[in-house]
Amino acid sequence: MPGLMLLDTPSLYFRAFYGIPESMTAPDGMPVNAVRGLIDMIATLVRGHSPDEIVACMDADWRPAFRVAAIPSYKAHRVATGHQEEVPDTLVPQVPVIEQVLDAVGIARVGVPGYEADDVIGTYTARAAGEVEIVTGDRDLFQLVNDDQPCRVLYTIKGIRNLQVIDEAEVSAKYGIPGRAYADFATLRGDPSDGLPGVPGVGDKTAAALVTRFGSLDAMLKAIDEGVTDGFPAGSRLKLGKARDYLAVAPAVVKVAHDAPLPEVSIARPSAPRDPERLVALADRYGLDNPLNRLLATLAP
Repeated sequence: MPGLMLLDTPSLYFRAFYGIPESMTAPDGMPVNAVRGLIDMIATLVRGHSPDEIVACMDADWRPAFRVAAIPSYKAHRVATGHQEEVPDTLVPQVPVIEQVLDAVGIARVGVPGYEADDVIGTYTARAAGEVEIVTGDRDLFQLVNDDQPCRVLYTIKGIRNLQVIDEAEVSAKYGIPGRAYADFATLRGDPSDGLPGVPGVGDKTAAALVTRFGSLDAMLKAIDEGVTDGFPAGSRLKLGKARDYLAVAPAVVKVAHDAPLPEVSIARPSAPRDPERLVALADRYGLDNPLNRLLATLAP
């Protein structure tokens, strides 16, 4: 399925960090498990899917102000100090190395001030003229699945070599909802991992039943206003009614942006390194010869 491949880069390097021992080090002893793991992930993805275009999407802001203003608890439990995300000490110095490697290889690395990687992915998806594959371990991006485009998620829950392909049918099978209704479903049930409370008393089954019955959150709220009772249990109506304040702001937090101001950069898959000398220096400095050689071999025409 050649087309555009969008990498949820933070999701991938966190997975690499936790999946590969920290005993994988540079010549000076610095752990490079996340760096090496991400390089090998990209090589595997390119070899298996042959995208025409590829973007490493980044978190320029992991906790955007517009989401915190709507729901102050958004990711609050992950804050270390100030606005800094709690990240393992041995991962922190690897992120700049990842960025330098991507730049030297020539893989577009895109982050937008004030937005998360998810929003970069959402905007590229909205602008894409053809097929899109999103590589992530984050269920939030299931909301972008669209068979008409087509856009599908390559879900890393079982590993990069055993990707779970998420299309509309798979969303329906997993959650019992229409294939494009994941954002409204997630808004109703909440997500403790992101600090989203959801509607009190509404779990997965109730959220799925409501989304299936009405099709959207807006339609549910309209039904409450119009006094609809058919297929709308009184308990659910009461719970949603009490949560109107939350439901007025939550969609802006849950739904990924489709209008982030993307920079003008080439997203074509490189066939040769953009900066060979810099790449050699990075390979020597961090002991990355083998993974980089594997990646370059997959990129070569």
